[in-house]
Formats: sequence, structure tokens, C-alpha cells
Amino acid sequence: MNFGTVLLIILLIVAAALVALYFFGRKMQRRQAETQTQMEAMKQTVSMLIIDKKKLKIKESGLPQVVIDQTPKYMRLTKYPIVKAKVGPRIMTLVADKPVWDILPVKQEVKVELSGIYITAIKSVRGGKIPSAPKKQGFFARFRKNK
Repeated sequence: MNFGTVLLIILLIVAAALVALYFFGRKMQRRQAETQTQMEAMKQTVSMLIIDKKKLKIKESGLPQVVIDQTPKYMRLTKYPIVKAKVGPRIMTLVADKPVWDILPVKQEVKVELSGIYITAIKSVRGGKIPSAPKKQGFFARFRKNK
């Protein structure tokens, strides 16, 4: 085998991988759009008292076993933004969207958009305005602050 045939085989393998990724990406994009429309249809505004928020693995979160079983195996190792909240007389364990979890105030009553067990947005905070997300510091800014 000379250099040209090896290069041709490598290019064919790379092209096949790119085509496979393209179709896989389109399939995942369609699936995400379907779930987004389902979440929009089920969305409701609820008032709740936020008790606690933590990032936990799904097994440690206290979510129902049905939710844990439906989670893909590769996602069971990641940590989720989990919120414990009092909704009416019940204390519930909910999953928050990442941008919502960053600005969700603890020990305050808030109105949120809830879709099943998923908090999608904050509507209002009782006794104040919705806090803004804290600005991320750069890598070197963290060291300058300590001096």
C-alpha cells in the first residue's frame, strides 16, 4: 500500500463518520424540539417556598424511582440542579433549569413556571425583584481578588 491509498481510506472513514454525526444530530434536534413543545404545553405558574437547592447525582436526589429509571445510563453519573420546595402543603423535590437554578433565591417565596417536576423560569419573587445571575469571574481575576 502506498501513501495515496492509505490517505484515501482515512478520508473515507472520516467522511462516513461526519455523515453519521450529521444524521444523528438531526435526529436529536428533532427529539429536543418535540420535548420542548410538550414542556410548553404542560407549563403552569406555581407559587412555592424554596427550602434548599443543591447539585446532586440523580440517585441521591430523592426524585421518584420512575424518574431515575427513565434517565439514560450515561446521564446518571452527572450532577443535576435539585431544588427542595414547599408547594402548597407538600414538600417536593424538583429539577431546575441551569440558568434558573443560578438565580433561584433560597428561603424565599417565588412564582415559577413548572412543567412536571422541571422548573423552567422564574416569574417573580415575593418582596423584591428577580435577582440577576452572578457574573462569572475570569481565571486571573479570582487570584487578584485574594490579595
